[in-house]
Amino acid sequence: MSKLHLSRVAKFAAYFVIFMTARPVFAADILNSGDTAWILTATALVLFMTLPGLALFYGGLVRASSVLSVLMHCFAICCIASIIWLVAGYSLAFGDGGGANAIIGGLDKAFLMSVGPDSLSGTIPETVFFMFQMTFAIITPALIVGAYPERVKFASVLFFSAVWLLVVYVPVTHWVWGGGWLAEMGVMDFAGGIVVHVTAGVSALVFAVCLGARRGFPTTLRPPHNPGLTMAGAAMLWVGWFGFNAGSALTAGGGAGMAMTVTHISAAAAALSWAMMEWVKFGKPSSVGIVTGMVAGLATVTPASGFIGPMGGLILGLVSGVVCQWMTMFIKQNMKIDDSLDVFAVHGVGGIIGTLCVAFLATSTFQGLGLAEGATVGSQIWVQFVGVAAVAVWSGVASYIIIKIADALFGLRVSEEDEIEGLDITAHGERSYEL
Repeated sequence: MSKLHLSRVAKFAAYFVIFMTARPVFAADILNSGDTAWILTATALVLFMTLPGLALFYGGLVRASSVLSVLMHCFAICCIASIIWLVAGYSLAFGDGGGANAIIGGLDKAFLMSVGPDSLSGTIPETVFFMFQMTFAIITPALIVGAYPERVKFASVLFFSAVWLLVVYVPVTHWVWGGGWLAEMGVMDFAGGIVVHVTAGVSALVFAVCLGARRGFPTTLRPPHNPGLTMAGAAMLWVGWFGFNAGSALTAGGGAGMAMTVTHISAAAAALSWAMMEWVKFGKPSSVGIVTGMVAGLATVTPASGFIGPMGGLILGLVSGVVCQWMTMFIKQNMKIDDSLDVFAVHGVGGIIGTLCVAFLATSTFQGLGLAEGATVGSQIWVQFVGVAAVAVWSGVASYIIIKIADALFGLRVSEEDEIEGLDITAHGERSYEL
């Protein structure tokens, strides 16, 4: 064999070795266009849940004279949350907090200063992850809007939502998803049962108690002014929730597909069980009831959606439709709390049910994907309970303090005359309808 030939063989062997050893590093750093496309889509779907989905869902449930104020609350919260998330929220939730990382992240990613177009979070651009998580930060305080319509001052809504996002939502997000103390404990919350629904539900209940009931509660309240608008908004929520839950897989694969499947099954089952409860109790199933049941099913399956199979989704849907429907009546009739659009009963209770039940529904007995290595059903239920209890207490206490500060600064409730006239004209100088 000639020296030239031997030289070529040696070069080829060297290139082959370099290629094979370098390939794993290269693969780990590469962007996946399929994952990116899916999360871009999921981001748009989750924003669609708030605007216009949640806004229309809530808007149809209030009086005609205050529907615009509800839409305004949701829209303004979207704007405020977006800026706060850019300035510090994202960094505190997902940044490295150093010695305090168990409690809160750092400010290394404030204003996205250290994030460029080529920065990656897993297989997707970090800017896409930032935007996806921003849509969660938008819808969570927007859910609380359902606790205080028709009687709250707009300035207090803005103040509460901004401070609440930083004081309640951001730390809890870090605890669960950002490497904080609940993540270290092994808490299971795939898409926000604790982070979104427990925080919003408990805070809404506290807000409703501090604000007081609407005029005429609970005997002479007017029915929802436009159930059709509510159903349209609910349909948008159902579609958008696929981005919420399946998007939380952060990949375009089988995990996202299963999360989407169980989400849909739970929503359908909860809608039917809620409607059947109404049918038995009142003789007629209502459109508002069936869509509220659907939302309860979606909220309940959210923390479990990445860990369970179709059987688990069916069970959660059937249970949530019955339990959440009963809770709406209990809170209003027995506790005499005017949580106007049932935020705690639907989202809070639903989130709690899903968070606790995932401990056993994730097992193979119920077609689940299994628990973490070394975990048992009993140990996991305890971890889930600690997560729910800690976040509920933090949300409740912090919300109470923020509400009292807002009341001292701006006043919490509008005058009786403004409440009678409706917030559309008194707070915003406009009317949704020419009545």
